[in-house]
Amino acid sequence: MASFQTSTLIYDATVWFCEKFIDFRSRTVDQMVQAARSGRQNIAEGSRASATSSQTELRLVNVARSSLEELLLDYEDFLRHRHLEQWEPGSPEALAVRHVPKQFKHDQSGRSDLTDLSDQERYALYAKWLDHENPEIRANALISLINQTNYLLDQQIAALEAQFVEEGGYSEQLATARLAERGRKKADGSMEQIPTCPNCDKPMVLRTARNGENAGKQFWGCSGYPECRGAVRI
Repeated sequence: MASFQTSTLIYDATVWFCEKFIDFRSRTVDQMVQAARSGRQNIAEGSRASATSSQTELRLVNVARSSLEELLLDYEDFLRHRHLEQWEPGSPEALAVRHVPKQFKHDQSGRSDLTDLSDQERYALYAKWLDHENPEIRANALISLINQTNYLLDQQIAALEAQFVEEGGYSEQLATARLAERGRKKADGSMEQIPTCPNCDKPMVLRTARNGENAGKQFWGCSGYPECRGAVRI
């Protein structure tokens, strides 16, 4: 996954950046390293969760996105506090970092991309910026990489939100299927058939009202709640 691989670059480079340019006694070191680590770890955990729950995956990817946004602000603060220049997104320097994957693919005659490389090989493509003696160049290169990763995560989040609204994740689909099966099979002759939602046709769940004039009374509520608020009185 491109977002995870780029976040690994960011994490490694942040550790070495802090070791070289920030006082180890500063709380900023721990904050930046932990933010970089959180971005990488939550992308990985979200990928593992994708097989069982899109809701969990979505939550973890959002955490990763927030962590990298925090790290982005730290690098911007580093430049501003030291009166160093921050590259414009469309500057030649920023574009050179951004176009590394495209340039690599061109050099390889389109036969490969960065996802096929080891972490060390991928880092080597960015080493002239990430290992530079000038902290201004290092920080700006990392800002470019963070913006790239955040763009990928924004696309992933939008896709996950659309998928979850449309069909739910694996665990949500199992719950719906289980409710539907229970509705088809009666344990005994007195068991009431589980109705389907009048709004979206999903199986309904027996619930108890907690508030209002019907508090304590049971009703059928849509299994798709809170996306769907369909209800049927008993």
